[in-house]
Amino acid sequence: MKKFLKNLFFEKRFFQVAAFLVALFSVSYIYDDLLGVAKILFYLFLIAFITDVILLYRTIKGINSARVLPDKLSNGDDNPIKIQVTNRYIFTISLKVIDELPVQFQRRDFLITSKLKPGEQKEFTYFIRPTERGEYQFGDLNVFACSPLKLISKRYTFSSKEDVAVYPSFLQLKKYELLAFTNRLHEYGLKKIRRIGHTMEFEQIKDYIQGDDIRNINWKATAKKGYLMVNQFQDEKSQPVYSVIDKGRVMKMPFEQLSLLDYAINATLVISNIALKKYDKAGMFSFSNKIENRVIAKRRNSQMNLILETLYNLKTNFVESDFSRLYIDIKRNITHRSLLLLYTNFETLDALHRQLPYLQAISKNHLLVVIFFENTELKQLTNMEAQNTHQIFEKTIAEKFVYEKKLIVNELNKHGIQTILTAPQNLTVNTINKYLEIKARGLL
Repeated sequence: MKKFLKNLFFEKRFFQVAAFLVALFSVSYIYDDLLGVAKILFYLFLIAFITDVILLYRTIKGINSARVLPDKLSNGDDNPIKIQVTNRYIFTISLKVIDELPVQFQRRDFLITSKLKPGEQKEFTYFIRPTERGEYQFGDLNVFACSPLKLISKRYTFSSKEDVAVYPSFLQLKKYELLAFTNRLHEYGLKKIRRIGHTMEFEQIKDYIQGDDIRNINWKATAKKGYLMVNQFQDEKSQPVYSVIDKGRVMKMPFEQLSLLDYAINATLVISNIALKKYDKAGMFSFSNKIENRVIAKRRNSQMNLILETLYNLKTNFVESDFSRLYIDIKRNITHRSLLLLYTNFETLDALHRQLPYLQAISKNHLLVVIFFENTELKQLTNMEAQNTHQIFEKTIAEKFVYEKKLIVNELNKHGIQTILTAPQNLTVNTINKYLEIKARGLL
């Protein structure tokens, strides 16, 4: 009986009919003729209620359901979750499906409604967008079944408690990899870069054929053979590309529920994959008050999995980042000239000037690209029309900070340091574009 009552729920129609009967019995105190009608309707209602209970409870397992989860979820992306429901009743049922989502989402309004014919199976798909990396725990799956009478519903609870890990955005990784190698990057704002000069390394000497670049003719080999010979070159490969992630307090700033650190992590995963596909060596490390999460730049089959697992465990430690320690570590551990993609954030020119000597020292031996972020909310504020003195003051301050970001770019460029100033949502696109530009121009 306890289990019966636990899974029995009254539907809206039950309360509507009950309210009508209460009203009818109340009115019958004034009009005696209505008492007989009220009694007849009450008995009919009681019969319907008992019938509904029998319909739903005589089949012990009238509903079968299961949740289908992917092996892992992608942070910052819409991930599909599937729920399969099968009707084993001999009549059409109305369904309400409530999935107990992980506490990180703080959602209490999840509901899927549908109808299933006898023996029919349906698959429902909904999407969740996690904004934090880590373990997410799904609770039970609850399905409420109603007969055509719709007076009560029977709850079926499927113990589907599952843990799933949220990793850096591997969905973006697949998307941009496909675009990068099908020449469709322009769809996301990536411009085509004209190849400048010879960013090639020597491969072999071969016979000249029509169409070969006459500038590559090897005159010594031609004189020996008696016919034209040309030098054959190939793109330079196996150049080290390091993603350097600042995980200090400046990277905790949120944008569309994701922190700047998570945007940097997602971009690191994508650019590492593209670098490996371009035959370069990909590596990474993070820094704040010390250097951590190091993955040496290599080109091997397991490199992407190693980078993914390292990024999964990367957290902000809320301290001031030590650029002097970063410089010392790079000088000591990265001996070959490398491309360093430094993800950080500078809000003021003074903040940059404190770290500029270390950035200059790093750029002497490596190709350094400093990547930092626009404050998009301030930018939106500058485009608004001020209506009063207070709004004029706010707009003026916002314009000052936006302009200071541009001064930071100019200051870095003046010292020969490459920069990317980007909105967080465009970080991955702009980073790929800069990498392809550097490869095309042979700057590394």
